[in-house]
Amino acid sequence: MVANAAAAGQPHWSSKAAFVLAAVGSAVGLGNLWRFPSEAGVNGGGAFVLIYILCVALIGAPLLLAETLIGRHGQRSTVASATLMARQSNASPAWAGLAVIGMIANYVILTFYSVVAGWVLYYIGTSGADVVRTIMAGQPFAGAYSHLSVEEVRGQMPALFASPLQMTLTHFVFAAATTFVVARGVKGGIEVAATWLMPTFFVLLVAITIYAGISGDFTAAVAFLFTPDFERALQPQVLNSALGQAFFSLSLGGGAMVAYGAYASRDTNLGQTSGIISAADTGVAIIAGLAIFPIVFSVGLTPDAGPTLMFQTLPAAFHSMPAGALVGLAFFVLVLFAALTSSVSLLEISTAYFVERFKISRAVVASLLGASLFLIGMVSVLSFNVWADHRPLAFLPGFENANWFDAFDGVTGKILLPLSGLITAVFVGWIADRKLVDGETGLAGGPLLPVWRFLIAWLCPIAVFLILLFGLFPQLIS
Repeated sequence: MVANAAAAGQPHWSSKAAFVLAAVGSAVGLGNLWRFPSEAGVNGGGAFVLIYILCVALIGAPLLLAETLIGRHGQRSTVASATLMARQSNASPAWAGLAVIGMIANYVILTFYSVVAGWVLYYIGTSGADVVRTIMAGQPFAGAYSHLSVEEVRGQMPALFASPLQMTLTHFVFAAATTFVVARGVKGGIEVAATWLMPTFFVLLVAITIYAGISGDFTAAVAFLFTPDFERALQPQVLNSALGQAFFSLSLGGGAMVAYGAYASRDTNLGQTSGIISAADTGVAIIAGLAIFPIVFSVGLTPDAGPTLMFQTLPAAFHSMPAGALVGLAFFVLVLFAALTSSVSLLEISTAYFVERFKISRAVVASLLGASLFLIGMVSVLSFNVWADHRPLAFLPGFENANWFDAFDGVTGKILLPLSGLITAVFVGWIADRKLVDGETGLAGGPLLPVWRFLIAWLCPIAVFLILLFGLFPQLIS
């Protein structure tokens, strides 16, 4: 079956490099800089990292290729591309449900992702003010928040949570920035942002890692991250955490890679670019660990702080380190860049769909979606203060203590994204026309095609089903 011609007026990346940068920007986000160190810290370091790398290679990369080939073949929005491939495979267009579920999930995720990114903006503000203070005091290389006690530094996050006004402001600023980039279009907005932000991101990441290696306990960090406890690596909790991290870190299941694949040119080798994107995303996660854990170990803190590692443990660590104020500011700017390139891809999915479906201008659609994501996100903002006692899904097992923020996170992460990913793996591995799919992979005629075929048809569905199963019934691995 012949490949589909590009949809009329469909924008494209200006180059393969632009596609890779944008896709890496979509994958690299808070999942790499916040979630990966947190998960590695509570799951034994090396044991988690080993399983995580295997999961990326055997499950994440094959699914990434499956998603991008759906988009590149269709050259349309996620829903339209999935519908086209289903019809050309003589299958029910209901298989496009994979894209519908993913689009809904990613939009809901964006509503609370913007809130978390707002925390980053808050720390940029406090870090920036701290740098100005140290310079004015003639101590530019002082530790972060040197005028505060460690307890007061740790108390900044609870203080932020207690202030609906501050959280609303930072959430609004980040949502507006995301909307602005998407409204400017593929080349004028998304590609420009990725082209500038991602190289700067990598420079900052390398610089902070070098600083951590010199000023921190780099030996302890390397031992923690790369000395696996094989007995612990086989524990169900570690296996499931690593599998989930590989899945979510690569932005799988939500349609972001379908959307970005739709803007890839016909001469782009998707097998090759999928490998590059997966390797870059994994590399960023590991380097982030090498940037964070030396600092944590050097001041005698433990790596198992969980979600508070970035927002409480690290600022406390920067407090007692040379040039901690400057490095702390650089670190949170780094995190902001990663968060913005990911949020842009989340908003692009639904924006592209509505622009295509209703023939409305991109600027109008992005603005309306941006306004609604801000308003819905306010529910998450208020769940930390005004509505702190609300438990909307208390009737469901595993959600008894979940506030609104946790409920949004749990439903999307544990149910919707894995469900969309499972349908994608089954569709590409079993339902879609084999010749059509193989022709899009860039692997045809090579030894990797049968390997990918086996992984996408057998291993990926089983693995993603386990993410879904254990997310719904966590007591099975407790």
